[in-house]
Amino acid sequence: MTVKKLLLLVPCLCMLILNNVQGQESQKQKFKALDWLAGKWIRTNARPGHSGYEIWDKVSDLKLTGKGVTLKGNDVTFTENLQFITRGNDIFYVVTITGEKEPVFFKLTQIDSQGFTCENPTHDFPKKITYTYDGKNIKAVISGDGKSMDYDFVRIN
Repeated sequence: MTVKKLLLLVPCLCMLILNNVQGQESQKQKFKALDWLAGKWIRTNARPGHSGYEIWDKVSDLKLTGKGVTLKGNDVTFTENLQFITRGNDIFYVVTITGEKEPVFFKLTQIDSQGFTCENPTHDFPKKITYTYDGKNIKAVISGDGKSMDYDFVRIN
């Protein structure tokens, strides 16, 4: 390799490294905006005879894991494993439903200290997941193709 090519290559490598560091820092800031999600949340608007909850844990600066459970009486009727992860420069809300082969990835498209929106326009339902946080309660809305379902939660710890 000639000296000229090397002199051109070094600044390019430096820019790639700097962009990667800045991207990770930006992702850490977005994950920091999700700190309020950690804890146990009890559903307050379940149908009579049903209940549900979500539990979220901050695993690292770039990963949150959760679990959503729906019960009828004392019997578990639905379970989903949830997580926020990074892939490249993007953050994804990943849902793995018990009994399903593949997880579903929803790209984080909006975030601030009061909530977030994740979307997957190719998924059948939902296509959009939105959480809104008011300081002690969460309203989670799943929607797509003109349908919408609300899940209200209150923190218990």
